Amino acid sequence: MMHPTYPQAPVHGTWEPAPAARWEDAFLSGNGRHGALVFGDPNDDRVIVTHHSLVRPNGAEDARPPELAAALPALQDRLLAGDLTAAEEFTDGRPLQWVQPFHPAFQVRLRRSAGAVDGYRRSVDFTTGETRAECAGWTSRVFVSRADDVIVQYVTGPGLTLGICLDHHLPGAPKKLGVGHGALLTPEGAVLSLRARYPGGDRAYTGVTLVAVTGGTTALTPPAAAVQGAEAVLLLTRVRRHTGELDVAEEMRALRDLLTTPGRPYDDPPTVPGRSYEDQLAAPGRSYDDLLDRHLAAHRTAYTRVTLDLKADPAERALPGSALLARPRSAALLERLFAAGRYHLLSSSGLNPPRLTGLWTGEWDTAWSGAFTTDANLNLQTASAAAAALPEVTEALAALIHRQLDNWRDNARAVFGARGVVAPAHTDGESGHAYHFSREYPLHLWTAGADWLLKPLVDHDETYGTQDPRTTAALEQVALFYEDFLTRTDGDGRLVVVPSYSPENRPKDGSWGALDAAMDLSAARHALHTAADRHPGRAGHWRALADRLPPHRINDDGALAEWARPGLEDTYDHRHLSHLYGVWPLDEINPYDTPGLAEAAHRALELRGRENDSAHGHLHQALIAARLRDAGHVARALHSVLDGDYFHASLMSAHYPRRDVYNADAAHTLPAVIVETLVHSTPDRLVLLPALPEGWPAGELRGVRTRFGAELDLAWSLDGATAHLRPHRTRRIELRTSSGARPLDLVAGEDRVLTLKT
Repeated sequence: MMHPTYPQAPVHGTWEPAPAARWEDAFLSGNGRHGALVFGDPNDDRVIVTHHSLVRPNGAEDARPPELAAALPALQDRLLAGDLTAAEEFTDGRPLQWVQPFHPAFQVRLRRSAGAVDGYRRSVDFTTGETRAECAGWTSRVFVSRADDVIVQYVTGPGLTLGICLDHHLPGAPKKLGVGHGALLTPEGAVLSLRARYPGGDRAYTGVTLVAVTGGTTALTPPAAAVQGAEAVLLLTRVRRHTGELDVAEEMRALRDLLTTPGRPYDDPPTVPGRSYEDQLAAPGRSYDDLLDRHLAAHRTAYTRVTLDLKADPAERALPGSALLARPRSAALLERLFAAGRYHLLSSSGLNPPRLTGLWTGEWDTAWSGAFTTDANLNLQTASAAAAALPEVTEALAALIHRQLDNWRDNARAVFGARGVVAPAHTDGESGHAYHFSREYPLHLWTAGADWLLKPLVDHDETYGTQDPRTTAALEQVALFYEDFLTRTDGDGRLVVVPSYSPENRPKDGSWGALDAAMDLSAARHALHTAADRHPGRAGHWRALADRLPPHRINDDGALAEWARPGLEDTYDHRHLSHLYGVWPLDEINPYDTPGLAEAAHRALELRGRENDSAHGHLHQALIAARLRDAGHVARALHSVLDGDYFHASLMSAHYPRRDVYNADAAHTLPAVIVETLVHSTPDRLVLLPALPEGWPAGELRGVRTRFGAELDLAWSLDGATAHLRPHRTRRIELRTSSGARPLDLVAGEDRVLTLKT
């Protein structure tokens, strides 16, 4: 992963010369279900265990959307009559209810008598997902297996003497958490378990750790195990969330099978037919390296599909991450953050897509419940999935959506009295009901969410030339909602989106619930046209409905207005850029087909403030600027983040400057920004180097995917650029470069090499 001499290629990992003192600086590993935060302290080796399913019951688990449909016509009448505060009363009177908060499980803790720490180094290898800490003959290696869904830790050293326990004492853990421990000697060493029951109910989670010891002796010191004089200790850990009791013996048996049944996938039966369990224990089993090899087939294949090389200084490439972060203009820093962003995005996507904190947290008081915030953050984090060749991320997003579609139907019926679906702005991963709202955040009024969340699934289908029937069915549901909801018209016969909400902003001198928000208009048009493309029998009706929506409005400042309704003035100093949804992620507004609207959108971008310096706001601006070919604005937005001390030594990011509030937005979104500056594609167009910042004079981006079905390698320098296309579909597209536009014919299986002049 790292080399003793200066690396001549980008580094696919990071390292530090000291253990993590804060959980935010712990190196990360994950398989999209389990996560691990690894401190790497040789004398107190801690691994915090997380799981996507771990959310604390808080009374919201059975919350429903508000039953407001009967009051909707009266609200619409009032808003259309000019009562701009009418929506503040459109509620069932409940107080703000947060979704169930995400939390850690416990930490696996290995204590040893203080030993030498000469030559200490800890590292994480993005290509393998393995963290490593070593000093003076002691080594600890950790990864989270994609093949076996287990956290694997392997400690070696001369005469290891360790106390091993599962410790639930993490910041913010509820005082009334009902915790029980178990410890049992086994032929391998020991099994430790920890069961935690949430206060006030029968919901719980249980962690089980198998301790396999080579050499030495193992004894129990309940609730811990004591190992003396060992050569190596291998630990396998799993967590289950459940109701009632969990069969710990079965969990133990499954973990032991991983070591004693070579070649058996995790979801196969736990025993080999025809052989006794005792015989299996005596059979040659898997080593740590065997388990790692099984994991690599899935992880390494995904991670290595796309690489970025900015021709950085080899000496800077060799620096630890914390030292590199102190050089915010370094090309080596961008290379490493691009690599880390794809690594963390992949590692946090599986059962669910990434939360606000990815898959990781070291405390129970996680900001904003550690939820999935869908009105901006989730789609920003997953923005690189299609182009940066991470279909695993899109599938995780699809899994979350399709699990919750029935709840989305409940939202449409309860709030709007409509068929179809309405997505929530917040979810804990379990419920998709829209119950998180308040006067200042009337998120239950947001109707654009379903189109926004389904857009990455549509991009995936375009990229790979498929049509997922689940996506097709969901698009129909979105169109049905608009059929029922879009019934009110203005004096010109245009449809009115009423009520309408632009997350999380409000008009100047108005209230949050308004009319004809630009995002709602763009989302409705896009959803209806996209559904029409896949449902030809309804296409005419849905396209006609879309055509009756009002156009975007340009305000007196020459900017695309956030609300198309005349009289609603813009509030510019805000972190969200919902009104520019038509620019990114949609292709509705662009410099080629709609230059007038693109100019107005660019003016709106220039006028947008920084508000509270949320990282997602800066990078959202960068994504939009790249679509509008403004390399200078991209660079300024990136510099705001890189200069603002948003990244921890783990290369996971924060929500605010000076590493305030652990949050994955910047870490996961940054790869998408870099890709968008270099390559943009639609099903019919390829734009090369649309917004290349001046500070990147040369580089290579390899393996990106396009929405017209080709893989692309791009190399550029001061002398020009070369693009190598490997098309999988035959089609004609438009090629856009700094020299202008021309048609480009692609034939499946026939590579094309394009040369661009300076």
